[in-house]
Amino acid sequence: MNVKLPIVSGRELIKYLTKKGFIFSRQKGSHVVLKSQNGRRVTVPLHEELDRGTLLEILSEAGISKEEFLKEWCR
Repeated sequence: MNVKLPIVSGRELIKYLTKKGFIFSRQKGSHVVLKSQNGRRVTVPLHEELDRGTLLEILSEAGISKEEFLKEWCR
């Protein structure tokens, strides 16, 4: 079953990643950099709607699979 990714804003994604253990590192303009304890860094643009490709790339950099994200997001 191929489920489409939801439309997510940058702020919503930052809240989700914060719950997953990422912390705010810095911000430059409309881009926020988050980092995790294990050294992973992700940059999240503060857009109202993230492109699905951008969302997938951010999840990949964070080490989160599409399936894991969908399961946790749709709760």
